[in-house]
Amino acid sequence: MIKTGEYVLVSGDEACACGAISAGCRFFAGYPITPATEIAETFAEELPKVGGTFIQMEDELASACAIVGASLAGAKSMTATSGPGFSLMQEAIGYAAMTETPCVFVNVMRGGPSTGMPTKVSQGDIMQARWGTHGDHPVIALYPNSVKETYTLIVRAFFLAERFRVPVIFLMDESLGHLRESIEVPPIPQEWVLQRMADNLDEEEIYHPYEEVSGFITPLRMMGKSRFHVSGLVHDETGFPLGTSDVADKLAKRLDKKIQFHLDEIMNYEEYMVEDAEILLIAYGSTSRSARQAVRMARMDGIKVGLFRPITIWPFPNARLKKLISRVDAALVAELNMGQIYKEVSQLNKKGKLLNLINRVDGELISPDQIIQAINELRIQLDEY
Repeated sequence: MIKTGEYVLVSGDEACACGAISAGCRFFAGYPITPATEIAETFAEELPKVGGTFIQMEDELASACAIVGASLAGAKSMTATSGPGFSLMQEAIGYAAMTETPCVFVNVMRGGPSTGMPTKVSQGDIMQARWGTHGDHPVIALYPNSVKETYTLIVRAFFLAERFRVPVIFLMDESLGHLRESIEVPPIPQEWVLQRMADNLDEEEIYHPYEEVSGFITPLRMMGKSRFHVSGLVHDETGFPLGTSDVADKLAKRLDKKIQFHLDEIMNYEEYMVEDAEILLIAYGSTSRSARQAVRMARMDGIKVGLFRPITIWPFPNARLKKLISRVDAALVAELNMGQIYKEVSQLNKKGKLLNLINRVDGELISPDQIIQAINELRIQLDEY
């Protein structure tokens, strides 16, 4: 295991696993898939050293179901996969959402659809992270852009999972997963490492795991230490199925409110040189590294460009981004898909500002020079707008 304060050369996949262990993850179930296999390999080597359990399952759905069960038994748990495996996990993600079971699903994105391009970069699963499983339910999805941030943000993912009793999606991409960077291992904020309630209840004391309490969240106790019912069916506060219209309505709205009422606590984004920006660049994950360099290059040429990088992809930072777009002359979204976040941003463009997309879907990264070219084309359009 890497230790706080050490200088290490480590990949994004390795940092993801090491950060998760630092967060208290003690159970990993997964199935090998490029480009996420190195996460499983690191867990297989490191988890037994801290008394944890690694298990290679027969497939991705089994892996997802295993981490839900392990979490209910009291272990912080996660799995890691890529696009095809993430598709197979959707049913279990929905089950974790309905049963309010904290766990972490890592998706190291690659080219798709289907088998696609296993060794090539993509950001094609952004909308799948939000809408992949059926039904209305809230989603928290995080996306780092560096090896160091991967290490710290996966700890944050476990905190949010425990804090709000939700499955958290942790998005990466092939370039980030296989990128090696020399980092000083940062300390982990201790307030991010939440412990599960494990006390025994008195026999006469009744535990309602889905009761609406302060903040719409009931603390989760360890199954085995406390008795409670778990079902993917619509259920009342005791956990037992009760599919009446009033119970269904109350449950769906409570699941949504426990996220919507805590957006300030959940939301995280980065702004770079946006104070006086006339053009706003929006990028995330690996693409944001090229975007940041493009901002510096543009500024050297006297072009006032700023960068907005959503770190919490879902819930999307609508309010802040809407305010920024209203202040600039134009905006440019850079992403490795056909425009999944571009379409989201377009809904925020209420004042009709010029909004363009620069994208690639060929398995290659967008370079800073390509972004500069897109910025210059945008400036020409502005003159005619």
